[in-house]
Amino acid sequence: MKRIGLLTSGGDAPGMNAAIRSVVRTAIYFGMEVYGIERGYAGLIDDEFVPLEMRSVSDIVQRGGTKLRTARCLEMLTKEGQKQAVATLDKHKIDGLVVIGGDGSFRGAKVLSEEYGVPTIGIPGTIDNDLQYTDYTLGFDTAVNTCLDIINKLRDTMTSHERISVVEVMGRHCGDIALYSGIASGAEIIIVPEINFDMEDVVMKINRSRASGKHSNIIVVAEGVMSADQFAKQLQEVTEYTVRPTCIGHVQRGGSPSMADRMLAAQFGNKAVRLLCEGIGNRVVGIHKNEIIDMDIIEAVSMKKQFNYELYETLQMISM
Repeated sequence: MKRIGLLTSGGDAPGMNAAIRSVVRTAIYFGMEVYGIERGYAGLIDDEFVPLEMRSVSDIVQRGGTKLRTARCLEMLTKEGQKQAVATLDKHKIDGLVVIGGDGSFRGAKVLSEEYGVPTIGIPGTIDNDLQYTDYTLGFDTAVNTCLDIINKLRDTMTSHERISVVEVMGRHCGDIALYSGIASGAEIIIVPEINFDMEDVVMKINRSRASGKHSNIIVVAEGVMSADQFAKQLQEVTEYTVRPTCIGHVQRGGSPSMADRMLAAQFGNKAVRLLCEGIGNRVVGIHKNEIIDMDIIEAVSMKKQFNYELYETLQMISM
């Protein structure tokens, strides 16, 4: 394999730049050329290729976002778009492709690998942590720590005014950001898409905590359930305490990646290139039980994300 392509697709995630750096420098180590593809699959179809060298990826390991930028691309769902993407790869004599992104990005990679024979390796880059085959996705740790910092600050002002704070976090239909940031911040209640909630039960928990001497409450709500505004409005109608909503929003996607995400990026990028060097495609890389793994991409995207009910039970025991 002499020349590989690299793109970032879907929502950006902290650590994508660090992964780009790892892919480029590992490929150069093995004597390969690397071309970056700007704006994800849209750039692949529109022929937005740029050569990446050792110095091209200097001073980006600590930066959030993605140097290659990203975009949604509905054309990649069509046969015409897919054929144009393959034609562009052929034009630049690309022997293999690394795709950094989430579930939708992997489905595009699967099509290129399975239907058109393009050796493709997927790196899980999404803050949502919604891929079952890997314990953690790139960007999840940083996003959770961003939420944790904001929730800590909210606790200070909520306690001062004896209020309830409803905090909306991202995650689409996966409750992992809510679960992890909620437990780490000492939130009394976590509302996730995977578990039905009862507002009467929420009020009961609030009243019980107030009776025990607490002066504030934090409720973390995953965006896949409802917005903070909606939840706060419903709660305010059935409680005597003042409720304030906060939507953390896209700040969760930005910022300098954590040590954990930088380490994952280095290892994921290195593993992806090593697989291509061995002539292996149609795979995704991940981490399981602290070991870097790879798996068939078809199997990986077909796995249904399982919620960590045991961790949720831990919350019920320690959030009094």
